[in-house]
Amino acid sequence: MRALESLLTEKGFVDPATLDALVQYHEEKIGPRNGAQVVAKAWTDPEYKAWLLSNEASAAIASVGFEGRQGEDMVVLENTDQVHNMVVCTLCSCYPWPVLGLPPVWYKSGPYRSRAVSEPRSVLGEFGTELADDVEVRVWDSTAELRYLVLPQRPAGTEDWTQDQLAEIVTRNSMIGTEIVAAP
Repeated sequence: MRALESLLTEKGFVDPATLDALVQYHEEKIGPRNGAQVVAKAWTDPEYKAWLLSNEASAAIASVGFEGRQGEDMVVLENTDQVHNMVVCTLCSCYPWPVLGLPPVWYKSGPYRSRAVSEPRSVLGEFGTELADDVEVRVWDSTAELRYLVLPQRPAGTEDWTQDQLAEIVTRNSMIGTEIVAAP
């Protein structure tokens, strides 16, 4: 990929800053905004949340318009006061593109892939996520056949917020399980 980028830049076909901005936009806005809409709908619609957490998560996600390759077989994991879920792909970088967009570089890195399994609390701490000792951390390994999306806990003080307002505070990392959603 870098070789192609270098060649296109060298020939004057691509501006590296524009390419970086485009990739960043896809990483941080397009895909994660899809997932944020799914999360916000689940936070505001109990029937949708139940469907999303059932064995029909892919259908629930598709019902709001997000489906496609890498999102055919989804499972949604709910974070609670007792359980915090975190997703990793130990083999490569299986990732739910339709709801999260492009995977972040750290998600594909060897250190994250191994340490998320062996020392999840340390990895969470590096993301600024500190959990009480009595919270169970569950690490889920995505595969080519099955991908996971974390339904983060809704922050206190957002009970009167609209779905659009809620979607704005949901982060990609919270849907991977490395962050906790905080109200501004």
